[in-house]
Amino acid sequence: MTKVITYGTYDLLHFGHIRLLERAKALGDYLIVGVTSDTFDRERGKINVQQSLMERVEAVRATGLADEIIIEEYEGQKIDDIKRLDVDIFTVGSDWRGKFDYLNAYCRVVYLDRTDGVSSTEIRSEQQPVRLGLVGESPILNKIERESRCVNGLEAGNVYSINNKYLSPELQQADRQAPSYDALLQSSDAVYIISAPECHYDQIKQALTAGKHVLCESPIALDPQQWHELKALAKERNVVLMDAVKTAFSMAYYRLRLLAKSGIVGDIVSVDATCTSLVDFDPTQDANRSLYEWNSICAWGPTALLPIYQLLGTEYVHKEIITRFSGKSQSYDAFTKISFVFPHAVASMKVGQGVKSEGELVVSGTKGYIYVPAPWWKTEYFEVRYENPQNNKRYFYQLDGEGLRYELLSFFKAIRTGHDFSYVDDNISLAITQTIADFYSRRDMTII
Repeated sequence: MTKVITYGTYDLLHFGHIRLLERAKALGDYLIVGVTSDTFDRERGKINVQQSLMERVEAVRATGLADEIIIEEYEGQKIDDIKRLDVDIFTVGSDWRGKFDYLNAYCRVVYLDRTDGVSSTEIRSEQQPVRLGLVGESPILNKIERESRCVNGLEAGNVYSINNKYLSPELQQADRQAPSYDALLQSSDAVYIISAPECHYDQIKQALTAGKHVLCESPIALDPQQWHELKALAKERNVVLMDAVKTAFSMAYYRLRLLAKSGIVGDIVSVDATCTSLVDFDPTQDANRSLYEWNSICAWGPTALLPIYQLLGTEYVHKEIITRFSGKSQSYDAFTKISFVFPHAVASMKVGQGVKSEGELVVSGTKGYIYVPAPWWKTEYFEVRYENPQNNKRYFYQLDGEGLRYELLSFFKAIRTGHDFSYVDDNISLAITQTIADFYSRRDMTII
């Protein structure tokens, strides 16, 4: 029996895929089809895949051409599969000609001509692009504009800002500047918002009312009632409202969370997260700066709270907020520490834009702990450590676009499919909003 193996993503399965599978099957008696996993696709830079792994597997299965379907999960797996499955022929499309010649050492390699004019990329490109308006006063807008180019079907459009000094020369061009927020909404299908948190509620409500999808830097509101109102409005208008916390979409952080929840360090007893930076801010010099400056709790709070709420849940029994305000300002905190007590664990977060500390994340458990070095919120590496150092294990994951790229991809997929692809669940989003609301109401707070 001659065994043939081929690999692919098989996103939006089309006639070209089927024709290639038919010709692959004709090369032998038994066809094995490797479908690339979501994470491996991301590692290879294919981030615009619109269907989940299981949807793609089922589409291949439905053709009736595959005798066996396997999942491709890592670089170098092809050699392992060929040897393990006793494969005689490896085949792939001719656009990869020469790329897999090294496999001739293990089996026969055949390149098949592809069907002209048919590809998943072309199918996706034929769809009307989603025009993304940019709102706010932050250099992150430049990154959003850049990373949006990596998401096929998403197009960064105009920008509305009350202070464009942070914008790149490209975004500062006159033809990219919207004269008003209303004008921006009229020229956009969706908006990304990173304006001052005090502006979020009104801007989100206006966008949702106009039928626009919204991706907003967390917190999306400063009051839980406003949060509920915005979520209800998004549901009523059948549009997407998603929190933007880029760390949630980082591959390393996502894998860390899965490992921690799986019990790799035993029962989680403590989570400690620190996020700090030093920024030049003097509220006594320019009162207007408060219109577009983020204080420490809003700038870093959602990121620092993320692992606490995602690993321990949101049902804490006690919390204490300790804050140091900057100068005479009673809204701009130079430093804030929040301690939590959960039924079976404790947690702490430290954030500051006027205090510097080691920006690390430590998840402590009954069997060991997970250590993420600074800056943990955009790390490519973490380590699981045990009592015996010989058992320690390091994990490395490529970080593309600081998580922003996959955040935009998830937002885009939610728009296209109507399904929720956010890595920040609503209960987490609401808990972040409630915690920041407690800060502003001085609940459970000690001022130092």
